[in-house]
Amino acid sequence: MFQAIKTPRLTLRAFEPEDAPAFAAYRNLPEVAALQTWESYSLENAQHLIQTMQTLGKPTDFQWYQIAVTLEEKLIGDLAFKLKGQQAEIGYSFNPAFQNQGYATESLGALLEYAFGTLGLHRIHATTDPRNTASIRLLEKLGFRKEGHLKENFWFKGAWVDDLLYGLLAREWKRL
Repeated sequence: MFQAIKTPRLTLRAFEPEDAPAFAAYRNLPEVAALQTWESYSLENAQHLIQTMQTLGKPTDFQWYQIAVTLEEKLIGDLAFKLKGQQAEIGYSFNPAFQNQGYATESLGALLEYAFGTLGLHRIHATTDPRNTASIRLLEKLGFRKEGHLKENFWFKGAWVDDLLYGLLAREWKRL
């Protein structure tokens, strides 16, 4: 089972069935969905994802695992984590009411420490839309470097869009 991770303000933990309404509510907001792969996010979507995460129990190779980010037991966001051998891909979404307060930086920093420290991973990467300047700032603040700009790499909501690829090695994280 995924063991909860505590930071000074947050808890990163496995999703629980009670999280479904809050999870669906913020993921269904137009400003959250705008640069994500979904158009809308129903309560049924949330319940299904949570049930799938409970079945998985912890991050496993080649499966996305969603981690709940809570502030005083209130769900404020989620982190996505996909193991690929000694590497992983990450993603994230947060309730806009809790953005620009350092929660994404704090929670992702804890996830990176878990990935590089506890799991002993070699490399972590993330992709983001070039229009998502907040995501770019977040990745760069955490020490990720831009590794590539993939032109019209992704069919997204009716159009070909670019992807930016960011990466971070364990030895780079340790220096930070």
